[in-house]
Amino acid sequence: MKINLIKVTQTQLDFDEKSDKITFKGYLQYASNKLILLKAKLSGKINTDCNICANEFELDVDEEIEFYLYNGIYKRKDEVLLDIVECFDSTVDLQEVLYSEIELIKSDYSTCKNCNE
Repeated sequence: MKINLIKVTQTQLDFDEKSDKITFKGYLQYASNKLILLKAKLSGKINTDCNICANEFELDVDEEIEFYLYNGIYKRKDEVLLDIVECFDSTVDLQEVLYSEIELIKSDYSTCKNCNE
């Protein structure tokens, strides 16, 4: 789902994206200084590889996600906000954000049940 950032106001704009066995559910809300807060929960299961034996396994996911969206290139030097995603063309593709978050989780160190024991 693509959302036009200009339409995001101080009233929460709810979204619910799904991919295979994972759900990305939350809201967008105008914060301040042209920043839009994205707050969501990522839950379900993803397939990833064990970092020890390299076998694929299902990883349970239950993550709270919170960062800001900015329309364009963020150049403010007086604020230190590290969690900013720059968006172009005044839109955010929530499916793309979902896939990015899944890839971030997959890049973490994960071990399967057999290697944990």
